[in-house]
Amino acid sequence: MSRKMPRMTLPTQLVLGELIAEPTRRIHGFELCAATGQPSGTVYPILARLEGLGWLESEWEEPDVHVPAGRPRRRYYQLTRDGAAQAKIALQAAETSRLKAAARLRTAGARS
Repeated sequence: MSRKMPRMTLPTQLVLGELIAEPTRRIHGFELCAATGQPSGTVYPILARLEGLGWLESEWEEPDVHVPAGRPRRRYYQLTRDGAAQAKIALQAAETSRLKAAARLRTAGARS
């Protein structure tokens, strides 16, 4: 089980949030770009990092599947069982960190 955590940037959190919403669903990168509002140059490196950590598995669309002219084959991503568990932990930690930071800001603002 990989315990290493990726940098939890907002784009990483958005991608993980989409993946964890339906952890057994296979989703292609372009779909993730559309769902998160992030450009492909942001989403695909995140997917590569998550796959490198063992959080994701990927596979290419079968070549015999009808692919509209001009569209390249898609690569589908799916969380691994370990990846789903790690994603939940990472997203909860990011939320806790965000709440603590917001509380510190409110406290600092009250002192001003």
